[in-house]
Amino acid sequence: MSSLQLVGAIFAIMLVLMAVRVPIAVSMFVAGAFGYIFQTGWLPFANFLNNQAFARFASYDLSVIPLFILMGHFATQGGISKALFDFAAGVTGRFKGGLAMAAVLACAAFGAICGSSVATAATITGVAMPELTRHGYSGRLATGTLAAAGTLGILIPPSVPLVIYAILTEQNIAKLFAAAMVPGIIAMLGYMAAIAIYVRLVPGQAPEVDKNAAGLTWSSFVGVAPIMVIFVIVFGGIYAGLFTPTEGAAVGAASTFVAALIKREITWPKFKECFYATADSSAMIFLIFIGADLMNGALALSQASTQLSALVTGLGWSPLMVVAGILVFYVVLGAVMDELSMILLTIPIFFPIVIGLDFGMPKESVAIWFGIMVLMVVEFGLLAPPVGLNVYVVNGMTKGVPIAESYRGVMPFLVSDTIRTLVLLFFPGICLWLVGVLT
Repeated sequence: MSSLQLVGAIFAIMLVLMAVRVPIAVSMFVAGAFGYIFQTGWLPFANFLNNQAFARFASYDLSVIPLFILMGHFATQGGISKALFDFAAGVTGRFKGGLAMAAVLACAAFGAICGSSVATAATITGVAMPELTRHGYSGRLATGTLAAAGTLGILIPPSVPLVIYAILTEQNIAKLFAAAMVPGIIAMLGYMAAIAIYVRLVPGQAPEVDKNAAGLTWSSFVGVAPIMVIFVIVFGGIYAGLFTPTEGAAVGAASTFVAALIKREITWPKFKECFYATADSSAMIFLIFIGADLMNGALALSQASTQLSALVTGLGWSPLMVVAGILVFYVVLGAVMDELSMILLTIPIFFPIVIGLDFGMPKESVAIWFGIMVLMVVEFGLLAPPVGLNVYVVNGMTKGVPIAESYRGVMPFLVSDTIRTLVLLFFPGICLWLVGVLT
């Protein structure tokens, strides 16, 4: 069996297992184990698994993941989401489609202290959906907006997928966070523009402008002040060099807990639930790490990456065409895999190829820009059928809206995503500008 045939067999096993509902971590583990044992035998496989598991779980860098997840759960259970939506509604409520825009703003602000797309979508949906329904927004626009806006949870730092990319590629987490800021804001503004255009082109999706809508109040500003303070403390401290990203995550989690206590929203059962949910999410991510490590180990033994790199070089494509092809592959792969699994499985394969191309930029800049581009496209899989995890979550929390309507609702936002991705592909300086300013 040739190396490429072996790689095909490994991926086929993984996809078949996923198709029969085997958890993705187990699917990757079984497929990787097959590939590794086939090439080396049982004893080398057992030795690799023993050493790799210890090395992975003993990594200090990985502790940033559960800390940012815990920070997000404290924010969710601490009643911060309602204050964010009320403030955002005061900012945009007087525009046509203003409440939908407010949901986008609320998701962006919540994402700045959460780092999870699904958690952001679910949390803001619980607050915003009743208001959108009460004011006469269609189920299509409401669910589509909340599903798409939820992706801002990973586009705006802190972002768990971006942290994982930084660990895999040995890049500076703070620089990647800085690089994601401007694209994240562009994504937020693009979604708001998509809403403004959609409600004017498609009548009946949103109510007419409410001239008596409540504006900003002092109480709404006070309600979001803790979020602003936490953001400044965490990211200001990181970029000022007061603490590392891991220490910043710990400070953020503690600050968010204090904010929840001040709001008197956190109770003992909610406090325990934050830690249980964090443990559950962290265990899932770490298991995916082990499965991906095993698959990547098997692929490394096959030397398929070297052959693939030589194949790409031999095609004579320009560097931008190579990156564009990789991004299209991510969009397709997003139809069957979640964003964390895609990053863990593919970055060890694609990153050496991209970093070896000549973009006329320093290698570190290429690594940062490519990480942002990957982040931009993996969220397609959270919205596009047939998986669209965010769409399923939001639709499941909304009664009486067919799933097909929710998928139609995300289409304007996917158009916005496509335009943004193309702009960032051809103008890398947009991603790298803030990195140069802050470092």
